[in-house]
Amino acid sequence: MKKILRLSMIVAPVLVSVGCMKEPASPPVIPPAQPKYEYLTFDQSSAKQLSVTKNGDYSYRIETTGTDPYMATDPLKKVMAKDSIVLAFEYKSAKGVQNVQIFFAPPTSEARSVNNLNIAPSANWTSGSFNLRNPLTDFGWGKAGDYLRMDFGTVAGVDIEIRNIRFRGINAEEQQAEDDEQNVAKAEQQAAEDIKTYLSADYPAHVTEVIAGQNKITVRGAYSGEGAYSLCEITPWQDVTRTAVFAYKTPLTGSPVNLAFDRFVTREGITFDRTLSKWLIVRTYGDKDEIVSHARYADDIYATQSLAPGVLTGKKGLAGFFNHTRQQQDLDELDVKSATVNMPFTSYLFSSGGNNRIAHVYGGKTWYFDRMQIEAMDNALKECAGRNIVVAAIVLVQKAADCADPNIGATLQHPDYTAPGIYTMPNMSAPESVNTYAAALDFLAVRYCRSDNLYGRVHHWIMHNEADAGWWWTNMGANRAMMVYMDAYIKSMRMCYNIVRQYDAHAEVFGSFTHTWATPESPEHYATRDMLDALNQYCAAEGDFRWGLAYHAYPQNLLEPKTWLDTKATFSINSQMVTFKNLEVLDKWAKQSENKYKGTVKRSVWLSENGINSKSYGDADLRDQAAGLAYAWKKVKALDGIDGIQWHNWFDHPTEAADGLRIGLRTDQLAAKPVWFLYQAAETSGEDAAFEPYKAVIGIPNWNIIQNVY
Repeated sequence: MKKILRLSMIVAPVLVSVGCMKEPASPPVIPPAQPKYEYLTFDQSSAKQLSVTKNGDYSYRIETTGTDPYMATDPLKKVMAKDSIVLAFEYKSAKGVQNVQIFFAPPTSEARSVNNLNIAPSANWTSGSFNLRNPLTDFGWGKAGDYLRMDFGTVAGVDIEIRNIRFRGINAEEQQAEDDEQNVAKAEQQAAEDIKTYLSADYPAHVTEVIAGQNKITVRGAYSGEGAYSLCEITPWQDVTRTAVFAYKTPLTGSPVNLAFDRFVTREGITFDRTLSKWLIVRTYGDKDEIVSHARYADDIYATQSLAPGVLTGKKGLAGFFNHTRQQQDLDELDVKSATVNMPFTSYLFSSGGNNRIAHVYGGKTWYFDRMQIEAMDNALKECAGRNIVVAAIVLVQKAADCADPNIGATLQHPDYTAPGIYTMPNMSAPESVNTYAAALDFLAVRYCRSDNLYGRVHHWIMHNEADAGWWWTNMGANRAMMVYMDAYIKSMRMCYNIVRQYDAHAEVFGSFTHTWATPESPEHYATRDMLDALNQYCAAEGDFRWGLAYHAYPQNLLEPKTWLDTKATFSINSQMVTFKNLEVLDKWAKQSENKYKGTVKRSVWLSENGINSKSYGDADLRDQAAGLAYAWKKVKALDGIDGIQWHNWFDHPTEAADGLRIGLRTDQLAAKPVWFLYQAAETSGEDAAFEPYKAVIGIPNWNIIQNVY
């Protein structure tokens, strides 16, 4: 679909007032009018994926032709005034533009940019502005010779005209908005600090064990000292660090604590399963509860059945299995041992009955699932189960606009969600939303964790997508502090874990991460290792659980197949990225005791979405893609800290191929590429012979390519 963006800048005359004289002896000399602003003009030769028509000195019409349209301004002619911090313009656009990105050049880099700038739809000319005080200060931008690169969103079919683009001072309304935003930011940072303080605190009391039985929840702990102590139940919709008085308290009369509670209780009109709660001890002073222990989740969860664990018999897997007939054949021909399956459950979850819907009772309510979509999922999972393929489901929550049921969308979309998030963090702030989310997870677990594999089998559960790039892929708003984001993410992980373990005592949940490691890729990213450290902190404070990694070790540049040249992937534990080049870093992390389950059991590490690009279908580019796979596979094979790789994509998706990304094993017409045959040979007696020619492409004498991590 064609993306059209029109920019029109028309300069209005600037009037200069002059005092009047009664009888001038001669006509007054009026100096030429000086423009109040330096209006920005575009360097049309820099335009990419758009065409430009200039309508006047400062007027442009832009029609975008791709999903990454951008253009640079001409350099500033003079130093910009210090108080000129607002980029102002007039515009009209039927659709508006979401996710405008501005780069402050030179140089042009993600680190010197701002994103998530949205222009609202308007059929008539109206004013728009972006307050850029912080980036202008941070990047020292505004010198003569500096310029902007403006990226006009990512959605095709946009039509916008804009004019009079200039920097100006801030007005009163904008100042108030800035003050409000700063107050929100301060509150966010305080919330993050409160979480850090809670996790690192050495509390005098302890909840030592929580057992979720078939009908009872047993909580054990200890405390000492004078005062009124209580055991508190913290439901998923409550926050430990943001609560002054806890709602669900049981007074304590002595230590040690050993109390049993009914597992199911009516809360907010819901039959609530207390397996989902965590428990802590407080001391009450007047009208305030003081936290004196960490909260603790269930250590043991009663399972209704005994299922055999999913055991990987090889490292070769396939990502995004969707049951195409040719894809089924590839499961056999490639001898696939593991697979991932997308489960965007909000596309088939309904709050009311209807034709051809499956009913599921949970929490005292009945929920409904579209039968056709569920049976399609069944068929895909049965294909895997019949081949003893270990499956991880990717749990995805769609933004409200994409949900099948508007009521479900409004309930589950995170209240702080912002465009252009592709998926949303589930809303865990209200009983209704928690129950809705739990009902969906319970349905999936009941159906796909059965001893008879009647509908197929799911062994592990990948929670959402690329949490370190959560602003894009698991959105709960812009500029969220990492610890606040992680608090929500871990709640979602724990809810899934505490539900699926009731049906499968071997199930694990995986956190999903990109190839970033110690340094975020952009201001919208978090550092993966920081997030993993936070996970470990939560486990140390609130009890450990079986989580693992679903890591995406794509090359540094997804378009570049020669991953062995990645400059940001070093063999330091502090490497900026972990790509195929330096998987040794991930392997070392997995083997460190502080990162193991209860300090002794290595966490599962799946490379759950990874591929190498062929820039074209030319022989040289197909060879480079295969060489990239050869290099990656030999690393995966040699590193026992990495359990498997699930190749993405099975074929070259047309949408990705339009942007030059052809990471499939097959072409967009499903023809097998050289990389397909190489993947087929991996983990067979023919591997060495098949891989031999690619040593010369990489420039190595042998496959002894594993490096020490420092």
